[in-house]
Amino acid sequence: MTWADFAKTAIWIASMGAVLFAAAGTIDWDGAWIFLLEFVLCAGAVMWWLVRRDPGLFRERMRSPFQKDQAVWDKVFMGLIIVIWFGWLALMALDAKRWDVSRVPAVVEGAGAVLIALGFAVVWRVFRENSFAAPVIKIQPERGQRVISTGPYRIVRHPMYAGSALYLLGMPLLLGSWLGLLVLPLILGVLAVRIVLEEAVLREGLPGYAVYAARVRCRLIPGVW
Repeated sequence: MTWADFAKTAIWIASMGAVLFAAAGTIDWDGAWIFLLEFVLCAGAVMWWLVRRDPGLFRERMRSPFQKDQAVWDKVFMGLIIVIWFGWLALMALDAKRWDVSRVPAVVEGAGAVLIALGFAVVWRVFRENSFAAPVIKIQPERGQRVISTGPYRIVRHPMYAGSALYLLGMPLLLGSWLGLLVLPLILGVLAVRIVLEEAVLREGLPGYAVYAARVRCRLIPGVW
């Protein structure tokens, strides 16, 4: 891990904190501090594991979200999701602190922290199984990309998104925002669209993916979709 990698991560975390506390109008917010600390600990643990066990995937994950071999529509998606992400953080901060609308019980906030940790655990399990889990949608022939059908990929075709959904569900609970929870279906809908578009790329460019998709029927939720 280089200083540049460390700086990228620090800037991302600091940006989340800045948006949360600026929108909240205060730094006296236990939920936000716990969220940021949990993010640092969980993301740091996953990154350290990648550095030690799969440096190729680590380098891929640290690349820009906008790459020249990336589909134009995915560049648009990445830009959109970054805007939605920070807008969502600001909305939850306004709701939980400045507007003081939501009243989320402490036990529910605790459940949110657990869901975030579970989401990171699923993502780590995906990284352990799939060395080709790039943040952008592309085929990676230079890295010998192949279809992964073991581990969590035996259950759903996109376990990375399943882990992300757990994480996203936990965020508004931990931050104490019912309004943020109401916005979540929109965010998950955007991710669902990306899943469908990603599968079109994989079916066309990754040998064996169509056969795998016929065997593992569900994309995200076992028995549902």
